[in-house]
Amino acid sequence: MNPPEFKEKFKKKYSKLLGDELETFLEWSLKPLQKTIRVNTNKITRKKLITLLEKKGWTVKPLKYYENGLKISNNNTALGNTLEHFLGYYYVQESASMLPPIILNPEKNESILDSCAAPGSKTTQLSMMMENKGIIVANDVSIGRVKILSSNLQRTGCENVIITRNTATSFHVRQNEFDKILVDAPCSATGAIRKKYDIIRQWNENTPIKMCGLQKQILYSCLQALKKGGELVYSTCTLEPEENENVVNHAIKKFGVKLLPAKIKGFKTRPGITNWDEEKYDPTIKKCARIYPQDNNTEGFFIAKMKK
Repeated sequence: MNPPEFKEKFKKKYSKLLGDELETFLEWSLKPLQKTIRVNTNKITRKKLITLLEKKGWTVKPLKYYENGLKISNNNTALGNTLEHFLGYYYVQESASMLPPIILNPEKNESILDSCAAPGSKTTQLSMMMENKGIIVANDVSIGRVKILSSNLQRTGCENVIITRNTATSFHVRQNEFDKILVDAPCSATGAIRKKYDIIRQWNENTPIKMCGLQKQILYSCLQALKKGGELVYSTCTLEPEENENVVNHAIKKFGVKLLPAKIKGFKTRPGITNWDEEKYDPTIKKCARIYPQDNNTEGFFIAKMKK
């Protein structure tokens, strides 16, 4: 199926972000995503999984920036339709999606909130990184998505996770409770066009303005649930400034949070923008990470790390 045409207003907006790189961005946004999986070291070592997959005739290459991320090619079976997947030895996960948990960097004994957790890619990654120690509260508001989350947690053997079904804007009632929080916020998903071409068709210039209201509410609520000195990662799979730098800037003003660098060795990121539509943002917004599809052959993403 041929992708729909990008809307003129979309191209005009993104030319302000990217200048003469616009055409490169548009071209990469239409390229198929490379196939990537994440090793679940709670169940198997990376070496053993690679051996199993190579016996199938698959070509397996570790990602340069994350040892448990694997790039797959020459697979004659769908990634989600193998015995190894059924047994929870790996999780099918886009490579940029692996970054927010890495940047959050949970410790084994910590209490973690994943406020918008379903379907569970990042929750299961956090659990793996913590070696099933500590505690993770994995929340989602949708009963259907919670069922998928529960299934993925069981498949991957996550034993340190409690599932809740609340609105992500309600966590302010749990004041100063969590050591670290992941807010992978609902968004307009313009970074995920490679996964779903319908995003091009559905894009509307007013959507980011509507979305940022909800995103601010979620972030504000979760910051109140974060312990003083605790760390929070805010991430989206959109590249819209209204949903990214704008939201983070408001959190800096309202809560006085300090931004920390959101970088990963071997992975190209670009600094957050410090002004948009005549509004100037806090200069520390540069510590945020903008991830464009053309830079690492991934989805587009935005990541901010903050300390309360």
